[in-house]
Amino acid sequence: MAASGRSGNSAEAGAAPPEVWLDAFRRAVERQVRVFAEHRGIEARSSYDGVGEGGDRTLVIDRLCEDATFAELERLHADGLEFTAISEERGTVVFGDPAAPTRVVIDPIDGSLNARRTVPLHSFSAAVAEGDSMADVTVGFVHEFGAGEEFAAVSGQGASLDGEPIRVPGGDGLEVVALEASSPERVAPAAEALAGTAYRIRAPGSIAVSACYVAAARFDGMFSTRDCRSVDAAAAQLIVREAGGSVSFGGELSAADLGLDARYGIAAARTAADLEALGAAQAKVS
Repeated sequence: MAASGRSGNSAEAGAAPPEVWLDAFRRAVERQVRVFAEHRGIEARSSYDGVGEGGDRTLVIDRLCEDATFAELERLHADGLEFTAISEERGTVVFGDPAAPTRVVIDPIDGSLNARRTVPLHSFSAAVAEGDSMADVTVGFVHEFGAGEEFAAVSGQGASLDGEPIRVPGGDGLEVVALEASSPERVAPAAEALAGTAYRIRAPGSIAVSACYVAAARFDGMFSTRDCRSVDAAAAQLIVREAGGSVSFGGELSAADLGLDARYGIAAARTAADLEALGAAQAKVS
């Protein structure tokens, strides 16, 4: 099942106001900008530092950017907020009461290969949820470092790009489709599956950015050619839905768990009809 249109959830009465989270995420971005400024070249960004909880090798810049994010989370906890953070490098970290329903799902660098190779298209992705599934996400925030753009959404309040409301236009048609997890052995069958359906293909290298570009109507749709993690998609999927687009994780949103061990493909499109077409193509690849 796909989810489309604005989400039914709104921030729960006992939860922190959305702006508290958004301001913290903006401060984390400012810290990360300094990290990137101190690690400018490919060589400086190519040092590794072990393996993260998500199972991938950890770049030093990944760790430094995550440290920057957790500094802001610790600040929020010091102010009295209780939540569980889910992050690619540190895994699950409890701030306060383990029974508190709030989840903060973070990927400090979505598009690490781009960041390492100094390709100016990678993002900070953070979502807040009052439960354990994609359906429970109430705040989504994605900052794309190359253009310096901020995509944000609050459940029931719409989506924005740099503070201006965004809404996907009506009408079907897949002129431009983005593919993520775009290794050659997966791109080839994906392109074949899209033949006659899409006019052009792009491979940006950041799931969060590709999905946000659907929300901004820069792309008509996107999908991952292999399963992704919650940290890659939690924020952007809300932004797409709040902009009026459609998102699928291969089932009900409530079945798409936010835990770091969860895996699922993501597809997003401006319309439900286009999402169905992308889902058919995705099924031939993944």
